[in-house]
Parts: sequence; structure tokens; C-alpha cells
Amino acid sequence: MNYFALLNAPVSNWVSTTIPVVQTVLISLIAVLALAIIIAVLCQPSNPEQGMNVITGSNDSFYAKNKGSTREGRLNKLIIIASICILVFTILYFVSFAIYRG
Repeated sequence: MNYFALLNAPVSNWVSTTIPVVQTVLISLIAVLALAIIIAVLCQPSNPEQGMNVITGSNDSFYAKNKGSTREGRLNKLIIIASICILVFTILYFVSFAIYRG
């Protein structure tokens, strides 16, 4: 099978009009999510005493058990979700380049 001929095959009209729009939307979403991550990281407080429990080994406080419901926990969840979305959108963006190079 001649794969080079498949890469240079003409694409249909809807592909040539839709893919550039999808690429623009994906790049815009990636930029907005990147800004959201930057703002969320800047909003987090610094915790210099966070490593002190390593010596004692105790982490049984009310704050440690309910960390997900605090502001810092919500910011951590936002950062994780936005990072995963950026990963998925970036993969989709480069797959769209593999589909259409025009």
C-alpha cells in the first residue's frame, strides 16, 4: 500500500473548513487553562512548616483529614483538572495537524 499517496490525498471541503476552526478553539482553551493554572498557583499560600511532620510522622489533624474542602484543596483540584485538560487538548491539537496540514 502506498502510504505517501494517502498523506497527499485531497481532503473534503468540510474538513478544510472545520479543522482550522477546531485548532483555533483548542489553542484558545489551552491558553485560558494555562492562565488559570498560573493564577491558581499564585493564589496558594506558601507552607514552610509543611515538611515538619516528616520528622514526627504524624499527620492526624482535622486540617489534614479535610484538606480537600478548604480553599487550598480546591485550588489543588483546579490545578490538577486544568493540567489534565491541557494535556488532552494538546494531544487533540497535534492529532488535528496529522489529519489536516493545510
